[in-house]
Amino acid sequence: MTQEDGELDSLVRKRIRALRVAQGWSLEELATRARLSPSSLSRIENGQRRLALDQLVVLARALDTSLDQLVETDTDDVILSPMIDGARDQLRWPIRAEPGMTVIRQRMTTPPPESPSGLRAHSGHEWLVVLSGTAILLLGNRRFRVETNQAAEFPTMLPHAIGTAGGPCEVMGIFDREARRGHNDKKAAAGPG
Repeated sequence: MTQEDGELDSLVRKRIRALRVAQGWSLEELATRARLSPSSLSRIENGQRRLALDQLVVLARALDTSLDQLVETDTDDVILSPMIDGARDQLRWPIRAEPGMTVIRQRMTTPPPESPSGLRAHSGHEWLVVLSGTAILLLGNRRFRVETNQAAEFPTMLPHAIGTAGGPCEVMGIFDREARRGHNDKKAAAGPG
């Protein structure tokens, strides 16, 4: 075993224990979920038992994670630079942990559309937080006032739009793959939402 293999082995064992503790589970609880004996699980966590691939798959599933995430070692690109979309006055950050997710920061200066025809719906899910100012979120036939440091989360299948409540506001939105695709297809000028 190389030093690099030993470091990965140690990292995986620490992750298993940390994920178990974060769930508030005892050795017995995780062992039951993974169909292992508590003593086997204890030896895995403490490095006294060899890590077998089939056990890692079962443990990842029991811990509600993937094998890839359990053994991931790539921490070289921790800092991400935004992509600039000048046409929409947005900064975008791709999120590697969830394929297809995107973070968008946008400064808005216009109110939401007056007409229901200005609302759009598409598959996906969106989360946003108002960084400064006040935003108005139209969601179906409901109108929400979202103040600085407040957040909103909604399925984008509901007709929706977002704009300002008078003055400029800055919004950070997180879109899953489907919501991002829906926004890109529409090329909407009304901003996130």
